[in-house]
Amino acid sequence: MKKILSLFFFISCILQLHSQQINKNGATIQERFIPPANYKRIKADDSSFASFLRSYPLKDYGSPVLLYNGNVKFNKVHVSVFDMPLLNSDLIQCADAVIKLRAEYLYSKKRYSEIQFHITNGMLVPFSKYAEGERVIVSGNKTSWKAGYKSGYGRDVFDEYLKFIYTYAGTYSLSQEAKPKNISDITIGDFFIYGGSPGHVVLVLDIAVDESTGRKIMLLGQCYMPSQEFHILKSYEKISPWYYVEDSVLKTPEWTFQKGSLMGF
Repeated sequence: MKKILSLFFFISCILQLHSQQINKNGATIQERFIPPANYKRIKADDSSFASFLRSYPLKDYGSPVLLYNGNVKFNKVHVSVFDMPLLNSDLIQCADAVIKLRAEYLYSKKRYSEIQFHITNGMLVPFSKYAEGERVIVSGNKTSWKAGYKSGYGRDVFDEYLKFIYTYAGTYSLSQEAKPKNISDITIGDFFIYGGSPGHVVLVLDIAVDESTGRKIMLLGQCYMPSQEFHILKSYEKISPWYYVEDSVLKTPEWTFQKGSLMGF
């Protein structure tokens, strides 16, 4: 009975989406999702990760979430889908998608030296070493660098780097290298994470604040298993797809994060 009531509550919240909160013709988060009455988006510099996420192209409103093999995701938990191509293999899962978005942002700004991520065995893998023609050789749980490969900062080398990171990084490695954040300091580009096997992570895509009360709300996005398109989540709130930012348990449609799960790059 409790599960039925919970499902009914979730469906009723989704049906209460206010038309003025979603511009179906909007091509980005900034254009498509209008904050509820009395809420105003927090300011973000044009060159920031926040602006990158807010302006990331979205697929047409109503598009399904596709899996890496072209099938449609059965569990419809999304309100919009990022127009971000998938690989035709099961590689880009939850942490990988967050890593990809961060890396793509830094790459677009030519901040190449900042593109570096740990893999699960603890090794730090900077993109700059790939650009210098080095690659990581994996033997069991041991890794080492080897020179003599294609160098440069071109897209092909960057994609090769990302594919390696997708293969050997995950929620555990991301949670180990990220910095814990106080919920009062939350900003766009932070993420809620449980590093495990399995683990999960959802990315904070936008934040708005009620300037009279100081209460904050946020939009969340995720990828999931198997590899699938990155999508913006519905919420259980009447202001869905927005979530209230609270120092408590965060319940999303496919994962519940315990208090203290907020981290940032």
